[in-house]
Amino acid sequence: MILTKNLEKYNEKELLRDLSEGDANTLTAIYQLYWEPLYLKSYSILKDKQACEDIIQEIFVRLWDFRDRLEIKVSLKAYLFASCRYSIYRQIRSGMVRADIFDSIFERLQASATHADLEYKDMVAQTNHVINQLPPKCQQVYKLSREENLSHKEIAHQLNISTKTVENHISRALQELRASLGAIVSAQLLLYLFKD
Repeated sequence: MILTKNLEKYNEKELLRDLSEGDANTLTAIYQLYWEPLYLKSYSILKDKQACEDIIQEIFVRLWDFRDRLEIKVSLKAYLFASCRYSIYRQIRSGMVRADIFDSIFERLQASATHADLEYKDMVAQTNHVINQLPPKCQQVYKLSREENLSHKEIAHQLNISTKTVENHISRALQELRASLGAIVSAQLLLYLFKD
């Protein structure tokens, strides 16, 4: 039995052995060691607290359910992060998470992209094309939100419209982006976002 405070002195083989033998304390210890970094990585992509919590919970439930059949060929940490990455990817593909993921992708790419990075240029060009095809008011709301970082309330006040109307415009813009950029955002990009 492993006590959480003594976790650092155990190696992964011992953790996995104890877990496979049904030691619930080992699962608790692994959870306490990894839940925060997994959550932070998930949140940096999804920006959705509930979706991230659900993903992390599912990962640990599956870890427990399949404890006697696990064949981890890399580290436990790598296994957990890969599970998290694939869960996020599945949710994005199924449309279960909001399209706000594109904001995170653009911020991260913009921070690290060079002018020679063709994928980045293509994504920015495609994004601009999609935004420019939106109705004028929708474009204006989206740009105030994403480029000037105004809150929904600030946009509503500035444009003399309701916050619900602001939300509807942003939702429409993000849906259009998701539909258009879905082919561009690949599993490799998610791997990039998750690299340590």
